[in-house]
Amino acid sequence: MLEKVLRVNALYDFYQPLLTPKQQEYLNLYYLNDFSLGEIADRNQVTRQAVYDNLKRAESALETFEEKLGLFRKYKTRLTVISKMKSLAGHLDREESKQLDSFINELESLD
Repeated sequence: MLEKVLRVNALYDFYQPLLTPKQQEYLNLYYLNDFSLGEIADRNQVTRQAVYDNLKRAESALETFEEKLGLFRKYKTRLTVISKMKSLAGHLDREESKQLDSFINELESLD
């Protein structure tokens, strides 16, 4: 369950603007603010089932966006490459290490 929460939160960070305002609100309340389905339902004067269905559609939309755009996957890959580059920098001479650090900083600034 924790893995799912972390994934949804990460995807939400990347794709939030592509969701409807209602989907954004429900995901924000449920995953970021730890509201229950009942609390969200009461707040929006809808049924718990309506909240559940909307959350499932929003989660599905996030997964579809990731499937098509791959921003989260590319971000994780970039972090892995940066980590490998930092490890390599320790084995280079001073000038090469300095140059590699410059490239790493440039890559990190893209995030």
